[in-house]
Amino acid sequence: MKRSILLSTVAFATLLALPAIARSADDDRADSLPEVIVTATRLPAIVADTPGARVIDAATIEQRGAIFAADILTDIPGLSVTRSGAYAGVAQVRMRGATPGKTLVLVDGVPVNDPSEINGAFDFSGFDLGDIERIEVLSGPQSSLWGSAAIGGVIAFTTREVDGLRAEAEAGSFNTVRGRLAVGRANEAWALGAWVSRFDTDGISAADAADGNPERDGFDSTTAGVRGRYGFAPGARVEGTARWTRSAGDLDGNPPPTYALADTADTTASEQWSASGRLLFAAAGLDHQISVSAIDLTRTNEGSFASTFTAERQVYRWQATGAAVAGRVDYTLGAEHEDDRGALSTGASARTGVTSVFGVSRLQVSPGLSLTGALRHDETDDFGGETTGRLSSAWELPRGFILSGAWGTGFKTPSISQAVCDYCFSGTPFPVLRPETADSVEMALGWGSADGRIQGRATVYQLNVEDQITYVFDPVTFDSVYVNIARTRSDGVELEGRALLGGGLDLTLAYAWTDATDRTTGARLLRVPEHAGSVTLGWSGARLSGALTVRAEGDQPDAGGVREAFVTGNLSGSWAVTPAVSLTARIDNLTDTHFQQVFGYGEPGRSGYVGIRLRY
Repeated sequence: MKRSILLSTVAFATLLALPAIARSADDDRADSLPEVIVTATRLPAIVADTPGARVIDAATIEQRGAIFAADILTDIPGLSVTRSGAYAGVAQVRMRGATPGKTLVLVDGVPVNDPSEINGAFDFSGFDLGDIERIEVLSGPQSSLWGSAAIGGVIAFTTREVDGLRAEAEAGSFNTVRGRLAVGRANEAWALGAWVSRFDTDGISAADAADGNPERDGFDSTTAGVRGRYGFAPGARVEGTARWTRSAGDLDGNPPPTYALADTADTTASEQWSASGRLLFAAAGLDHQISVSAIDLTRTNEGSFASTFTAERQVYRWQATGAAVAGRVDYTLGAEHEDDRGALSTGASARTGVTSVFGVSRLQVSPGLSLTGALRHDETDDFGGETTGRLSSAWELPRGFILSGAWGTGFKTPSISQAVCDYCFSGTPFPVLRPETADSVEMALGWGSADGRIQGRATVYQLNVEDQITYVFDPVTFDSVYVNIARTRSDGVELEGRALLGGGLDLTLAYAWTDATDRTTGARLLRVPEHAGSVTLGWSGARLSGALTVRAEGDQPDAGGVREAFVTGNLSGSWAVTPAVSLTARIDNLTDTHFQQVFGYGEPGRSGYVGIRLRY
């Protein structure tokens, strides 16, 4: 039954192929969909002209009732979220089949991937969206823009500039309580704002309760931040942001003698700071940005395999943007230096660094045809140099069609954990690792109706990764090491679209077919569903607004078995009592479906929440 529902969802999305495009706060009353701009491309670009680019804005996040990033990133076709247990379990993303650590995550331009994590990946489990204004996603290799760790793509979060007071409170299932408070002042000359959010729940068992694990595993998370800017001269200003998150939760482990996943007293806690400062000014016909950013992270796991990890990163960047040839050529050039440090499970620490130069240029060949090229060279302290590039184009065709395409290369240096071979054992010297490399090609055909009420896009792509780093175990010698042996390939189709239906209703669809395989063994890559899709029906009136989302994923190979297909639905809504006060409600997992995102780990059944939202 689940399989037939999933296939019906897939067929429906394929037939309609309508868009997944961001909305502004006023779009619910608009007669056409807006033109959306993405900025993580270094040069601002129109989403419809940029293969693999998507934007989720604050209005969409609010309409969906999304609390954490993992709640809404699954709407992006070709992006899968894997969470090893609800709430406190590690949540990571795979873009177009690329393993965790190959997606670069930015917050206000600050790279926040964890240098001490095995793959160098970012954990989305406690990433609160209360202060987020927009999410930009660039699928496909973006190393020519952002360097290492961007083989799968880039996810860029931008925090909100607050003018006034915003507050929210919510309570519901599993003794869950949540609150947010933000206050600030903003005008043309300056802005200063601060926010804090808190989430606390008794949770459910991380190990699936259906397998005989009744113990609840709780989770709490606190996020706070500040953001400001000051224009001290015409065309010159300074900007700064800082964000702090602390989370703690209960986990389940693999206790002896069976070492099967079961209820345990394991816990995890993490604390992360990220901060950046930028100076922006115009000089010599260019718009300059000079920035300094840093992160500091500590993770502690208590249980059968207790360990503490710490990590630091500093990035220094200069970037300049200009135009030439009567505005037909836009370009950005820059340089940056990054230092990473990490202390691992054994207490041993290591350091890596990279110095980079990059350039991006876009040529408007004709009113309907543009060409964009990017080139970057990264010189690493330990793994030599690597040059990556990307070429893309967009061509506006008659009757509302846009044909676009891109070719690009990528690379990823071994993580600190892989480079020093954390968790390794061998009677011989550990292998010397090489950076992973990738190449990708994609084509997209978009369409928009003449009245601007319907937009959609279909994308086909292929992503190849060479020298992928894999952890191997020899059952004869018991040697356990990281080696460059794997070659992977992902072929995929992504369909997305959105339509304004009238009467305050809008429909958003997304679907992805992903054929991700290990070319060394011929096996499908783990934790990458072949079919995945979602349908969201939103509505907005003078006082009532909300959204119904149905999400489906097909069978997925996983360590220890196959994670079965599932279909689940969420409903959220709000009622404006006054222009400043709204009551909110949401129901997750409407049909009380038993499902897993990762094999063996449970997800919440039907759950409900009510709250209040204030805007002054």
